[in-house]
Amino acid sequence: MTVWTPEWAVSVNGAGDITNLVIADLTVTSGRTDIYSQPVAGYSRFTVKNLDQSAVTFDVNDSVVVKVKDSSGTFIPIFGGDITDIDIVVATGEPAITQNVTITALGALSKLPKTLTQGVLSKAYDGDQIYTILSELLFNQWNEVPAAETWAAYDATTTWANAENSGLGEIDRPGDYELTARSSSTTDVYTLVSNLARSGLGYIYEDASGRIGYADATHRGQYLATNGYAYVDGGWAYAPGISSSKRLGDLRNKVTITYKNGQQQTAEEAASIATYGIQAENIQTSIEKTADALSQAEFYLDIRAYPQYQFKSITFPMANPNIPNASRDQALNIFMGLPIDIEDLPTNISNGRYQGFIEGWTWTSRFNELDLTIVVSPVAFSLQAFRWNSVPVTETWNTLSPTLDWNNATIVA
Repeated sequence: MTVWTPEWAVSVNGAGDITNLVIADLTVTSGRTDIYSQPVAGYSRFTVKNLDQSAVTFDVNDSVVVKVKDSSGTFIPIFGGDITDIDIVVATGEPAITQNVTITALGALSKLPKTLTQGVLSKAYDGDQIYTILSELLFNQWNEVPAAETWAAYDATTTWANAENSGLGEIDRPGDYELTARSSSTTDVYTLVSNLARSGLGYIYEDASGRIGYADATHRGQYLATNGYAYVDGGWAYAPGISSSKRLGDLRNKVTITYKNGQQQTAEEAASIATYGIQAENIQTSIEKTADALSQAEFYLDIRAYPQYQFKSITFPMANPNIPNASRDQALNIFMGLPIDIEDLPTNISNGRYQGFIEGWTWTSRFNELDLTIVVSPVAFSLQAFRWNSVPVTETWNTLSPTLDWNNATIVA
């Protein structure tokens, strides 16, 4: 058994960790609530106990990263964003006045809906187009570097590729689907990038340090093949609240993909239509190739033609002494797309075992406690067959299973 209580640190504007804070009533929400939509900005709200009326060093628009210490003594970021609200409330009066300073912050994706772009793009793959748009927003131009900056004061470890990066994370490039060119037309960056991500069957996301990334359609399959599942015992969780659901509203048995110049490709499942009636959807994309449009229509149909249970939520108390340090540390490093294998569930919840990918999560704290609630989607909803140019160049034929047939070669590394 491992006894653990959360120890906190906060970094403001990258100025180093402040560790002498008493943090209470923390809530952090990241990711998305289902696999059918793109994520929106993460959210954090927490209260700092000011015990000596010292000056409040936070300010609106400051960047903030909230961290918690893992079993090795390292502070791990669990949220990064920008402060939007500060509320100061007197908690106790004389002789010892204390104050509650409540901080509200939004994640990096909150920047995108407020920024307009002409969105001019050459024909390219999804990852490359998304990089083009986000790099224009998140990399400073030469004339945006502060005029007083000197070479001597600049971080000597910064590479030319990442100099003046104000929030661009890992972007899967080139991506998996070729997308059409886009001429000049004013739109907000979030709408444009979300549409590009949907066209590529990928997703944008925020990492725990407050950077924006993009995972393409085969990202999860490649990660799973390399790293496997994070194994979790359902017995570590609070039993109340473990839930799964099956919804007719999730069903789609006729899917149309609208792509280049308004062309369309449609796939439908006759047996499902006969049982449930037509449940159709038209998905707008900027896909370039007809074969890709048809492939996507068939993929959507494969995962949504029939209703099935989806795992909705489960909450783990991080202070549970039965959780091994390694598993707790892995939870602190949670990210969107983490493959997870939950065992020892109630028998009427996914037959006692569920394998899926993390879509979203919420951290909540109480005195000496920290809880993690996760939303998980089925593995099959995410796995895409490898494209030839996505296979690692170091892959050799003799490393593959001799019984692997072409039809099932969705993951080869």
